[in-house]
Amino acid sequence: MYDIIALGELNADLILNRIGGFPEMGKEKFADDMLLTLGSSTAIFAANAAACGSKVAFCGMVGNDLFGQLVVDSLKAKTVSTEYLIHSDVYATGVTVALSYGTDRAMVTHAGAMEQMRLADIDPAVFTSGKHLHLSSIFMQSGVKEDLIAIVRTAKEQGMTVSLDTQWDPTEQWAIDWQTLLPMVDIFMPNESELQALTRTDSVAAAIEHIRPLINTLVVKCGTEGSILVTKDGQEHHQPALLNPNVVDTIGAGDSFNAGFIHAFVQGKNLIECQQFGNFTGAVNTTAAGGTTAFENPEWKNLKL
Repeated sequence: MYDIIALGELNADLILNRIGGFPEMGKEKFADDMLLTLGSSTAIFAANAAACGSKVAFCGMVGNDLFGQLVVDSLKAKTVSTEYLIHSDVYATGVTVALSYGTDRAMVTHAGAMEQMRLADIDPAVFTSGKHLHLSSIFMQSGVKEDLIAIVRTAKEQGMTVSLDTQWDPTEQWAIDWQTLLPMVDIFMPNESELQALTRTDSVAAAIEHIRPLINTLVVKCGTEGSILVTKDGQEHHQPALLNPNVVDTIGAGDSFNAGFIHAFVQGKNLIECQQFGNFTGAVNTTAAGGTTAFENPEWKNLKL
């Protein structure tokens, strides 16, 4: 029995830091630092939830190529089970090139295999071998997005709890049936921009009110402003951020928040404790480049932020 099954996209991240200006057509810029590492929001979540101590398995699709092998080896090295991975001879493993500038970044992604997976491809054991199912980056996975309600319904029918972080929609159409979906989701985990875009509102407060009748638990990630927890019975709790004064980059900070929150949740902590630990793991993430590097040293749990 796994604590968490992470279902979603897989790709490699090529991260460039300390770049000499913004890209310009016809010109070349130099980056003083480069990191090729495990990428994708769901993989960062899975790796860091495992670093927290949860027993995690991953369900996703990769190509039979060098980037796919990097992904598989990286997940195994981070003690994430790869028994539910699907290997494609047709589609290449996805890759994201991230240009990092201080606390912000620009990204270009080739989706590849990760947008091909459908419910019919998933081993049914995924829904019977774990306590909790976490889904993220829905709009980068057209197959999963098409079957999203059926996937969540299948998980719930098998007694799993479910968390969802849609992530940003590159098309900005936000075409999901969230009125049907959200009442089935135990923990909905957008950031403030995503929540406002999804609800087509102009403030976090308005977005929360718009979505409140549908949620079970909502946690909104607000960057340097911390996070907002909203429960089904109407309670709200704003948890101030833990701020790292020496940010390396913010890649994966939201996914690391999710990892800490869901790790605490499957351990039986109350929701405010989950929120506090999520704030902590989100801050830890910013102390090293990439989404998982900060959690490789076991001493990360002793950081004072």
